Amino acid sequence: MVSLISYNVNGIRAALKKGFAEWLVEENPDIICLQEIKASPDQIDTNVFSELGYEHYWFPAEKKGYSGVAVFTKIKPDNVVYGMDNEIYDFEGRLIRLDFGDITLINTYMPSGTSGDIRQTFKYKWLDDFFDYINELKKERENIVICGDFNICHKEIDIHNPVSNKNSSGFLPEERAWVTKFIESGFTDSYRHFNKDPHKYSWWSYRAGARKNNKGWRIDYFMTTTSLDNKLIESDILMDVIHSDHCPIKIKMSFE
Repeated sequence: MVSLISYNVNGIRAALKKGFAEWLVEENPDIICLQEIKASPDQIDTNVFSELGYEHYWFPAEKKGYSGVAVFTKIKPDNVVYGMDNEIYDFEGRLIRLDFGDITLINTYMPSGTSGDIRQTFKYKWLDDFFDYINELKKERENIVICGDFNICHKEIDIHNPVSNKNSSGFLPEERAWVTKFIESGFTDSYRHFNKDPHKYSWWSYRAGARKNNKGWRIDYFMTTTSLDNKLIESDILMDVIHSDHCPIKIKMSFE
């Protein structure tokens, strides 16, 4: 059994100041995928992760203090691929891929469209290109685990106030339809595979006491190909862990 965590840390340096390393010791996942690291490895002391037994792979954005993904793993990957061979997205450090035997792990930080029309258009282009990228990858890698911050709530159950947010980026009909299309292409939303409960979120605004009042959004996912359904053991959202405006999400599964 392998434990995997996905966590948008909203800046690895800020998270470390809030006790991230100490929590990592306690939680002790086999693999943790981070998004929005906002740093390159030369800007922090990575020995803390090495000493915990992790090999660490970083794909920061070219722009300093922005975006970026990283994976820390106690299981040695057979293959690591940085980016999706698309300069537009790779410049922003949006994706890293690791292969473990016949299982491929994709850690991704999908774009947000909240800053306006230009980035919303960029987001839609990303969604189309990511869909094509994954479908192409599936031709050679059948078993895929995709985790990260999708920046989209799929259904009304995934957001605290679906009515007032129906015109908000992250809950737009076109975005939600894309998630439906993605799942129908052969993926399982691992959290909903096990949990049908409402009021479970992975991100809260810093404004107006949103986290304290649990006015959140579930925008972080582990999506697994349906070929892996029988290998999924459990899925959880660690809502009490606070180093970021997101919280970690977790699955346990068999890699055998």
